[in-house]
Amino acid sequence: MSYSQILEDNREDNSEIGNATYGLPPTNKFDQEANEVRQNRVNWQSYVQSQMITQEEFEFIVQYNNQSSERRDEMIKHRGAACAKIFLSLINHIAREHTVRYLLTLIDDLLKEKPERASIFFENAKKSKGKTTAWSQFLNMLNREDKFTINQASRVITKLACCTREKMSGNDLKFYLSWIRSQLTFSGNEYMQTTALCLQQMLKHNEYRMAFMENDGLVTVLNVLSGKVSFQIQYQLTFCIWMLSFNPELCAHINKHNVVPVLADILTETTKEKVSRIILAVFRNLTENPTEKEIKADNALAMIQCKVLKQLDVLEGQKIEDEDVTEDIEFLIKTLQMSVQDLSSFDEYSSEIKSGRLEWSPVHKSEKFWRENSMRLNEKNYELLKILTKLLETSKDPLILAVAAHDLGEYVRHYPRGKNIIEQLGGKHLVMQYMVHEDPNVRYEALLAVQKLMVHNWEYLGKQLQQGTS
Repeated sequence: MSYSQILEDNREDNSEIGNATYGLPPTNKFDQEANEVRQNRVNWQSYVQSQMITQEEFEFIVQYNNQSSERRDEMIKHRGAACAKIFLSLINHIAREHTVRYLLTLIDDLLKEKPERASIFFENAKKSKGKTTAWSQFLNMLNREDKFTINQASRVITKLACCTREKMSGNDLKFYLSWIRSQLTFSGNEYMQTTALCLQQMLKHNEYRMAFMENDGLVTVLNVLSGKVSFQIQYQLTFCIWMLSFNPELCAHINKHNVVPVLADILTETTKEKVSRIILAVFRNLTENPTEKEIKADNALAMIQCKVLKQLDVLEGQKIEDEDVTEDIEFLIKTLQMSVQDLSSFDEYSSEIKSGRLEWSPVHKSEKFWRENSMRLNEKNYELLKILTKLLETSKDPLILAVAAHDLGEYVRHYPRGKNIIEQLGGKHLVMQYMVHEDPNVRYEALLAVQKLMVHNWEYLGKQLQQGTS
């Protein structure tokens, strides 16, 4: 698995202080603004004269700004929690956004330089009265209007949540993960890379992975990836899925959200090696990490259904210098080819239904298939039938609607008690709606399905249909 190169990609793309710090051009909007904020000069004298800050706070911040990095480090070590307290007090008593931006950037930079400095904020929180936490004040700042400020606050929160043994939990964690989700789906978010970076860092910790899944985080990530986003966002959000896929327990649930189809589409279309690399790493985890053989098999079948093997053959024919990527490709080809050999017609059908990408593959029109397998659609509490009815309810694709209607009809035709089950699942009502669909194929398959739901003499119906089409 291509760990080393993926982590290198991550370091290169996510320079948290920003390339501008090192004399390089900024790579995104946040880096550019952060560099401009660092160049600002705050008139601290005016704040102390107007009694907005104390003399002690004034002397500290002036001294801190005028010291070398080595001397600043000594200040932080010497003053510890008092240093954190002064930073928080300054932010709390100053309303001007220009200055708040500057203070947050100072805090973000000091945490980036030495992550262990996060401990001073935890020490300060323990000394405070009430139920204050190291990130309380920064979480409150996520409700401000200035977009740079809230994104800078989120970077600080992430560092505090990830850099010590004390982990965020409860309502604080739920609130922060919900905020990240809202930012990922906000169409006007100019700081998407920064949001994704925070999520990447959070998901390096298993406690946060579990909470993110429970908070419908994966659904949000896949919705974003299904739309039109830059290759950089594709890489960062797929990295997040890669983090989730290291947890065997989560692997059992990941592809229930159709991860494979979404990533397979990106793999087919992308021209960026780092995007291909991270997707292949996810696919390998999904076929290696689950503890149950059935889950591994289901994930492999989903890849086969989404024609990943074909894309792997394309990649294998390209000149790829990264040995880890070559190894991932060879592993996946071998794994999927073995799955193809063991593939039954029902496995193929089940994988197609679960992918949600229905087409007229041979099994749908096979009399033998329906005669032998119709009863198997009752398995796992009618899982496949529920997916078919859900597709009828939500899909706008005429091909998917036509195939789904056809399959419900064939199920009823071959399974004696199928009519009542389909009615209970709401399938009959849905199929009847499509009898007036604008697409002629959908209308035709819906009509046939309704007839199968209504008529019991299948041989008579078959003859009537043949006469009607002759």
